[in-house]
Amino acid sequence: MDAPNKPPGGGVHDRSIGAIIAETRNLSADQVERVLQYQRERGIRFGEAAVALGYANAEDVLEALSKQFHYPYAPSERKARSPELVALNTPFSSQAEVFRAIRSQIMMRLYREGEARRALAIISPDTLDGKSYFTANLAVTLAQLGGRTLLVDADLRRPRQHEIFDVNNQAGLSSILSGRSEPRVIQQVEGMNSLFVLPVGAVPPNPVELLERPAFGMLMRELAGKFDHVIVDTSAGQYGADAAIVAARCGAALVLARQNQSRVVALQELTDSLDGVSTTLIGTVMNQY
Repeated sequence: MDAPNKPPGGGVHDRSIGAIIAETRNLSADQVERVLQYQRERGIRFGEAAVALGYANAEDVLEALSKQFHYPYAPSERKARSPELVALNTPFSSQAEVFRAIRSQIMMRLYREGEARRALAIISPDTLDGKSYFTANLAVTLAQLGGRTLLVDADLRRPRQHEIFDVNNQAGLSSILSGRSEPRVIQQVEGMNSLFVLPVGAVPPNPVELLERPAFGMLMRELAGKFDHVIVDTSAGQYGADAAIVAARCGAALVLARQNQSRVVALQELTDSLDGVSTTLIGTVMNQY
């Protein structure tokens, strides 16, 4: 397994919105001057003036803002390939804001000063709870803080993270746990220097046995020491012990339930499965989709 190195030092020089839009849209000096004049006459921002004159569109302005504040933002072609990544595709939307609010709660509960870093398993009782969607967008918002974030797909039954992020799935977690040496199983997400994905790879016939091997616990501890945040997707609780095993190896878990769909009995069984193991249950999120 190749662990990616930290990006080289040296930040991006701060630039004005105008300079970024002018570069992105390849505006001539004369066009820039017209925008500036329009801006002065009406007392508005450069981006608003550029849009009003037809030299830019609203997406250009959002992209320029994201660059100015060093905030990852997906270009149009990336959005088409990964439509579920709302926190990356529309980072200033109300949906993305909800994920940031949840991120803040997780940060307060999971990352306490003086405590060893732990991976966080996202668990839910049933399929179609939206767990993979939630896990992916949570990972994006954590990476947007600037810390190196790794999303591990530990759903060895119905993996989806490689589809959501549009990454190669030829090798991954199952390869590592079965003892096969594969290069570059951890992949950097396009357009996000601080976000990485470890997909499942081939779906194994013995998921529980692989997860119960000491190698999985050792891997989680190693990854938690190398990354600022490690978020782990899991199989639905209906499949058996997978989710509880992953949560135990991670050290922390967050339960996801679906509004008007999740059964109280199933949620209780899922949380009961964590009794007696060294896992901190940091909370429950109700998915309203």
